[in-house]
Amino acid sequence: MDFLNSWWLYVIIGIVFAYVLLQSTVFLLKARRKAKELGFTNKQINKTMTSSMIFSLAPSFAILIGLVALSKVFGPMIAGMRLGTLGAVTYELPAAINVITGVFGMEIGDILTSEMVVTALWVMTFGCIPPLLIIPLFFKRFNKSLENVKKKDSTWNAVMMDALFLGMISAFVGFVLAPKTTDSGETYISLLAILVLITSALLIIVFGLLMKKFKWDWLKNYALPLSMISAMALAILFASWGVR
Repeated sequence: MDFLNSWWLYVIIGIVFAYVLLQSTVFLLKARRKAKELGFTNKQINKTMTSSMIFSLAPSFAILIGLVALSKVFGPMIAGMRLGTLGAVTYELPAAINVITGVFGMEIGDILTSEMVVTALWVMTFGCIPPLLIIPLFFKRFNKSLENVKKKDSTWNAVMMDALFLGMISAFVGFVLAPKTTDSGETYISLLAILVLITSALLIIVFGLLMKKFKWDWLKNYALPLSMISAMALAILFASWGVR
């Protein structure tokens, strides 16, 4: 596993990060120039940039949590590259876990071989390719079809979006409720995972009610990371009580 800290890996990932930063800088300068053409003052532009930077900190905590967990598999450099470019916590971590546990019968905390790590990385990479192809090739046609549906029946669009969202959530619920198997062959359903799921759901509901009642729009950017961090802290508490 020494290759996870090899110099050539640092060079490759450094090039990727340099490209991402360069791209971000180019678009920032273009957006600033366009804003000036539209009549915005430097004060307004700087205020917008500052507020955007501040509000981006809260969602970054959720990414940081995923980075810590993913680092156990790929090391900090590869995990940072995945989550810092096109990866997402909700996809990267379950994909890696499914490969390591489903294919090799190991756990993230175990000592992994290079074959396991590379296989998981390839699965995650191939899984990211379809959206990169679907969006530029088929999004315009797909969006046009949705617009036609909305014109015929405005309620159908909301129903379809809710159904897609619930389908995605159901996949994660199934992952939580799936039986776990110990090294001794004992199969059990993790009460700890269920408690964490319920706790995080209740917290996000509470945040939603607070936003609705007190008009706390600023909480929108903090609700997800706060619910994740709080649920993980409670998971440690539940585990200390012997819940598994």
